Parts: sequence; structure tokens; C-alpha cells
Amino acid sequence: MRIAGRCSALVHVLLAATASLALGTDADGPPFARTETREPCADHAPLRRPFFGDLHVHTALSFDAAGQGTRARPRDAYRFARGEPLGIQPFRPDGTAEQTIALRRPLDFAMVSDHSDLLGETRMCQTAGLPGYDSWVCTVFRQWPLLGYALINSRYSMEEPERMSFCGPEARDCLDAAVGPWEEIQSAAEEAYDRTSACRFTSFVGYEWTGMPGMANIHRNVVFRNERAQSRPTTFVEHPTARALWAKLESECLERTDGCDVLAIPHNSNVSKGMMFEVEDESGQPIDRAEAERRARLETLVEITQHKGDSECRLDGLARDEWCGYEKLGYPTLADEARPTSASVPPRVHAREALAEGLLQQARLGANPFRFGLIGSTDTHLGAPGLVEEDAFVGHAAGPVTRRMEIPPLPDSPNYNPGGLAVLWAEENSRDALFEAMRRREAYGTSGPRIVTRFFGGWSYPLDACANGELAALGYRDGVPMGGVLPGTQSGAAPRFLVAAWKDAGTPAHPGTPLERLQIVKLWEENGEARQQVHDVARAPGPPGRVDPSSCAIDSGGAESLCTVWEDPDFDDAHPALYYVRVLESPTCRWTQYACNENGVDCDEPSTIADGLEACCDPDVPRVIQERAWTSPIWFEPVS
Repeated sequence: MRIAGRCSALVHVLLAATASLALGTDADGPPFARTETREPCADHAPLRRPFFGDLHVHTALSFDAAGQGTRARPRDAYRFARGEPLGIQPFRPDGTAEQTIALRRPLDFAMVSDHSDLLGETRMCQTAGLPGYDSWVCTVFRQWPLLGYALINSRYSMEEPERMSFCGPEARDCLDAAVGPWEEIQSAAEEAYDRTSACRFTSFVGYEWTGMPGMANIHRNVVFRNERAQSRPTTFVEHPTARALWAKLESECLERTDGCDVLAIPHNSNVSKGMMFEVEDESGQPIDRAEAERRARLETLVEITQHKGDSECRLDGLARDEWCGYEKLGYPTLADEARPTSASVPPRVHAREALAEGLLQQARLGANPFRFGLIGSTDTHLGAPGLVEEDAFVGHAAGPVTRRMEIPPLPDSPNYNPGGLAVLWAEENSRDALFEAMRRREAYGTSGPRIVTRFFGGWSYPLDACANGELAALGYRDGVPMGGVLPGTQSGAAPRFLVAAWKDAGTPAHPGTPLERLQIVKLWEENGEARQQVHDVARAPGPPGRVDPSSCAIDSGGAESLCTVWEDPDFDDAHPALYYVRVLESPTCRWTQYACNENGVDCDEPSTIADGLEACCDPDVPRVIQERAWTSPIWFEPVS
């Protein structure tokens, strides 16, 4: 194990340029395709730097957010992401907000991802004169928003979802009404995008395809590379399978000749009832190589954490992992929180399970359908991207919380959390550069903190590489970064992994938390089975950090940064494998504990436990957590 401070070579050694696919880019252009018209970024880092953002954001254009009192629209969400304050529900009779929120630090990028389904219905129910406005469902929605949302959501979450009757023949009225909101989403993204050389903020055009058959969450966030997008977003009601979504993205974007490009990001697999990472088609037949390659091409990232729980790994999966028990929901669908069931969480709902399955499919098909990288995001339904601080959590206005017309003692269900962030390693803060990072999977997710981490795999990294002032240059030159594929050699040598992490720098008023450890999670295929090992590869010196839940004060345990070169002691070059890094902070208070302390709860004094604060003394609700980051994997492929 080795410990090192911040490496200094992120900006002064040139990255070997990759072949340019640029539309009109000359030999001196960037090592990624230029597909849009914009000024070059003045701040350009050939060795790439991390950009922090949120690719999962809902506003009042989403039916569920509107039904819970959200008034922020896409332009408001982007202003919030750039650092401006936002008023949120509840609202007074004069329209002013009772709460105002703001980020402590602006984001680098964001995407409004309102639900494609119900875009039209939301507008129709709120706009007098449009078809459907006077329907009984819309009338209920305006008078009792939560009841109206429940009525429509139950209709659209069936195994075979159907449009409401007020949508008219072939749902034309609802589909036509969705055009205006879709145009608003696109124009808001364009206005927020900084095309000047300052490159202060990047917005992406996108939406959420909200697949929910039988309440199983198979949602995808669709992100377009540039301003060229589908004329209408694909909907689950009309196209109710992931394959149908992929076909629409191909025919309405990728097969065009105007530079349209797109990816889909699965999210909330933890409540997908095993349907997110299926390896059979609709007829029950095993997928073939063409489908595996198609999925790997279109879905290069998966959201590993967000407001509705962590999707990294299962507590009883493959082998014991004591650090797996982080923000787990523990039920098969979101509906099971409201109607408790004894049903267990089915197989293949977590990212690690899918990554392992991908190795098995690679052995069977010669192609890996689950070669994806990892990111986090929030799934905010307040139009508040990046609002992830545990000590300032105000809820996300989503899920079973029903009191969004007032300020509840606990701002959300204790099962939920503030969500995380997506981090992309790119040369600059532009759409093309960030999208290329998504495509090559040079990305990672955090549970909220702005931890910085790098991960490289190669065959010849020196064991003292952490003392080298040119860590990134060495990492790229002699290996591959997170998201990459490390081809086998004939030497039989074990690969070496260069891992470094730096704590969140924080702000003067809210400094970041020190780091406790770096771990490498290894998955491999052997004799047709998936295996797992979790290795501690670096730890902070001295005693571990601790936190006092009664005050949430932390001691000085932990490290500012951790770095090591690790060689796999059990490597066998005959077996395909993958490796990813998990970075753990020192312990801190969970958001529920901050809220309980603020409300003066003392579990030894029942009189202090007001209505709505019962979770403060529930032993199943964690008081302390360890925030973290997860890198995209590096895959090892044996010599064929």
C-alpha cells in the first residue's frame, strides 16, 4: 500500500491523440469528434479532468413532480445547477415559496430528464382550452394532485399500459400536446449551454423513458450528444420494451445523417424486479450476439446510485462484502414500500450482478451486453440538480411522501437518500468532450461528495508510481483508464492497477470529509460461474475516523488522498475478469440524523419524538453512513 498527495501532472503532458472522427476537425483539433458549432474552450486539459454533474432531473413538466407541488421548469433547473437559488414547495397563497434552496457549488453539467410519458397529459390538465382539460381525471389532478397522480400512474404502470380516454383516437391529442413541453426542454438546454470559450456549464438535451411494467422499474435516461434530437421523445406506452426504445433511438437519431447521436442510461435497477438486465428476449429465448453488441453500444453507462437507493451489489451475493450494505431498499419494486410484502429481491437487479453476468455472456456469445460504466445522479423531482448534501436535504418530492404541500419534520421517506453525482473525465466542459467520456465509459459515480478518483490498468506500472509527479500521463501511456479494456498478453504476468483518490475539497464553510480506504472489486468467470473478491488496497494511516451522531462532529481520522499500485495476487490469464474501485470516506451522519438532531429528538425522551419523527429512533434507519465513489470497471480479456 502506498499513500501520496495530489498529483500535479494533469495539465502539462500531452495525451496521445486518438483518431479523430470530427466533422470538419483539422489535425490540430481535439482528440474527439466536433459535431457542433461553438467556440473552443480556453481551459483544455489533454490529460482530462473531472467534471461533476447530474443526468437525472425532473421538473414541473413531469406529471409526478407537478402532482407533488413542484413548479420549477427546465430553465429554473438549469439556473439552479449554475448556482442560482430556487424557491420550492410549499407555496403561499401569493405564490411565494416557503423554502429556498441553493447549491454550495455550481455543477459543471446537467440534463433535465422529464418523463416522456405524460408530457402531453401534464400540459393538457394544466392548460384551459386543450382537449382533456375538463376531463374528470384532470379535474381531480388540479383539485387533489396526489390523487390525480395516483389515478394516472396506476394506469400507466400496468403490464400493458394504456392512454387515458381523453387522449383521443390513437392518443393523438396527448402526443400532440407533448410537442410544446419537448420544445421547451430543448430550448432551455440551448439557453443554458455555454458556447463561449469560458465553457462554464454544459447542458444536455434528454428525457426519461419511464418503463414500469407491473411496477418493475426498467427506466432509461436518454441523453443526446448535441442539439440534434428526436422530433418527439419515445414513450413507454407506445414502445413498451427496451428493445423498442433502442429501435426508435436508432431509426430516429443514429441512422440520420445530420450528426444526431444518443445513449440510454438504465437507472434504479435495484427495484427492477430482475427485468433491467435480462438475458432472454420477449419470447424467452437467450439473447444472441447481435443483441449483446447492440446493448453494449447503446447503454455504455448505468446509474449505480440515486435518490431511491443504491444499486451496486446485493448483501447476499457471490461472496460476503461487508461494505455492500449502503442505502439498500430491500424490496423488489417501489410499490412494495407502500404495501409491504415478503417477496425477496430477485437475482440480477444490482450493477455488480449484471457486470458478472456480462462475463458469462462474453464466454457464451463472444460479446458482453453489460460492458457498462458507473455513474450517480439524483432523480430530483424538485428541479434541483446536484442537491446532494446530507445536512441540507429537503427531499426530492418523489415516491410515497405525501406531504409536499407542507414542510414535513422528515423531508422524505427514511428509506431514501439525497442521491449522487455523475463524474466524467474529459478534456473540456463541452457536449462533445463529455459525451465521448460517456461513450468510452471514463466515468464514475459518487454518493454525493465531489471525491476525485483515477483508475488505470496496465502491465508495467512501477510500484513507486504514486511518487511520480506525472501520474495521469503514466496511466494513459502504459495502460487504459477506467472504462477501458486491457487485452491479454502471452507473458502470463499479472496486471497492475494504478489507483488514486482525493477527498472532496469542500468549501471553507463545509470542508470535505477525509478518505478511509480504497478497495478494488474483482469479478471473473471460471468454469461457467461468476466469482468475486473485494480487496482493500490502501487505507488511511492511524485510527479510523469517527463521528458523534448526537452532534455529527467528526474527528481528524482519515487521509486527504490515497494512492497505490496494486497487482492482482490471484490472477489467472485464462479467465476473463473485470476490476472497479470503491472509495470510502470516513463516517459521517446520514441526512435523517441531521434532521432528527435539528428537531431535538432524544430517543430516551419520548416527549421529544413528534409525529413524523418516529424514524429517528427506528434501529433499522442508519444514523451514520460512509459516503463513497465507484469507478467504471477495467475489463481484462484473455488472449484468444
